Amino acid sequence: MSEEQKSEKRYRPNVAAVIVSCEYPLNCSIFIALRYDIEGAWQFPQGGIDEGESPKEALFRELKEEIGTKKVEIIAEYPEWLSYDFPQKIVERMYPYDGQMQKYFLVRLKKSANINLKTKHPEFTEYKFVDFNEVLDSIIYFKKPIYKKVLEYFKKEGYL
Repeated sequence: MSEEQKSEKRYRPNVAAVIVSCEYPLNCSIFIALRYDIEGAWQFPQGGIDEGESPKEALFRELKEEIGTKKVEIIAEYPEWLSYDFPQKIVERMYPYDGQMQKYFLVRLKKSANINLKTKHPEFTEYKFVDFNEVLDSIIYFKKPIYKKVLEYFKKEGYL
């Protein structure tokens, strides 16, 4: 794809959270959740950035909306925005966007956090904490390259 074609695409501004358990750094297990609307699609919590909202504000709002808590501590932030294209069947649902441009945060759940997927507009049916080496085994195919890049960065920097 040429740079011109890529620049014509529309990417939805988005945040994503790589969540580690409250036992971090002793236990570096990572939270993934199963989407209710795409069969077999495990992913990190994520969501759009509203007009006038900072990425950090969007992060806390999205966590509250998706997993029922915003009781997290930010450990690190991926230094760049990353983008990916939606598969065609998702492009139709996400019109006018062709994909997402995301800012990733590594966050630790606070001991007082209670995960509750039965939110006002549920996005996930279940969740689990998995070992670093197991994350990519479960993740939906079109997000794997970005997840791999983000996880490798946080590992290289000594966070995971």
